Amino acid sequence: MVLEKRDFDAIVVGSGPNGLAAAILMQQKGLSVLLIEGKETIGGGLRTAELTLPGFLHDICSAIHPLAVASPFFETLPLGKYGLEYIFPPTAAAHPFDNGAAAIIKTAIEQTAGLLDADEQAYKKLMQPVVSEWPLIAPDVLGPLHYPKHPLAMARFGFTALTSAAHLVKRFKTVEARGLIAGMAAHSILPLTNAATSAIALVLMAQAHLKGWPIPKGGSISIANALASYFLSLGGKIETNFYVSSMEQLPSAHVVLFDVTPKQLLQIAGHRFSSIYKWQLERYRYGMGVFKIDWALDAPIPFTAPECREAGTIHLGNTFEEIATTEQQCWEGKTVEKPFVLLTQPSIFDPTRAPKGKHTAWAYCHVPNGSKTNMTDAIEKQVERFAPGFREIILARYTFNAAQMEEYNPNYIGGDINGGVIDIGQLFTRPALRWSPYKTSARGIYICSSSTPPGGGVHGMCGYHAAKRALSDIFDIV
Repeated sequence: MVLEKRDFDAIVVGSGPNGLAAAILMQQKGLSVLLIEGKETIGGGLRTAELTLPGFLHDICSAIHPLAVASPFFETLPLGKYGLEYIFPPTAAAHPFDNGAAAIIKTAIEQTAGLLDADEQAYKKLMQPVVSEWPLIAPDVLGPLHYPKHPLAMARFGFTALTSAAHLVKRFKTVEARGLIAGMAAHSILPLTNAATSAIALVLMAQAHLKGWPIPKGGSISIANALASYFLSLGGKIETNFYVSSMEQLPSAHVVLFDVTPKQLLQIAGHRFSSIYKWQLERYRYGMGVFKIDWALDAPIPFTAPECREAGTIHLGNTFEEIATTEQQCWEGKTVEKPFVLLTQPSIFDPTRAPKGKHTAWAYCHVPNGSKTNMTDAIEKQVERFAPGFREIILARYTFNAAQMEEYNPNYIGGDINGGVIDIGQLFTRPALRWSPYKTSARGIYICSSSTPPGGGVHGMCGYHAAKRALSDIFDIV
């Protein structure tokens, strides 16, 4: 195929993990690629900064990365040569309860199950097939809807994954097992009665057993820096401080891929789309937002349950019933007093994050989309509930409400960090019902953000699949 001369073969707008993945794949195929970022630094949700006090490094958005090490594309890249080093906490996640006990997830299924008493066999029965077959189904789960390479394995996974978390916990009797499932499923940012919330829980637990939930040494920016350095080594070009608000700002290229959500895509290129495609994008649904806090701490968090002190991630919400109730209320637009809180404590395992003897922690709760409510007191009460004395060790804090999250990163519409609702209605048809979800109605324009399959998370697979589609359509490269 002979194409007329352009400034670049491809332009990628947005340097989050998906934009970086798309740019890398196209550059690997011998194209000339320009990656454009609106902010001073690359990364999207992969940024780290001194938000509180000098010497305290905080991950501004994502902090723990089970899907980064599970990514079928990222695992093919030599990122270790470009400074990326993962640290694996001995316990992937812990879930404390009011009685002082905690459910935990360790690498070994048997070890995790053995701590669930009456639910030991039920946990093994649930997780052993998922873990053993994950290498077969990972490319299909982390991709667009298509006929799977291993249909029987995919069907077995889907039979459970497409149910609600509320249905899944019927398999379990103990408060500990049910609470563990609730905390995992709540990462979906959906009511736990919604179909397919089990999928999020199963994928996250499988990754804990397969590879763990790692922390990038030095902060999440280390992932972005490694991806960018590799891209540059291939001959790619990066332009920062270039905020794109219209197609007319861009140099000429055969294809443009946007690591943005439908709202921004309509603003930038809507005039080039068909009326039907515009109609679909205008009806794209965004979900709950988040309120986030970063703390500089004088000591480690004094959790009552000792198991929590060895975990990189802590789920704070007590029982399944309590978490399900508050998540449902938040979904309905209510502000809750005892929110489900996701907390990470990276400095316990990565001493580069804080001055000697000091620590950092990061937490968020779900809030109604676009909320400006200050949830600091509610979140800190939840931490104090399971770690009495927590407030006494706080040196400084930095907060983002849902509206401020969008101001910081325009992809977080109303504070929605998943790029849109990932329910059964938008699981494989995000952002629109099309033969290829990455291809817009305008030739040469593609969307590669978390608003496409497989959705949110630092895995780069949205960008990878969008780039593959563009390579085939425009350049006849398979």
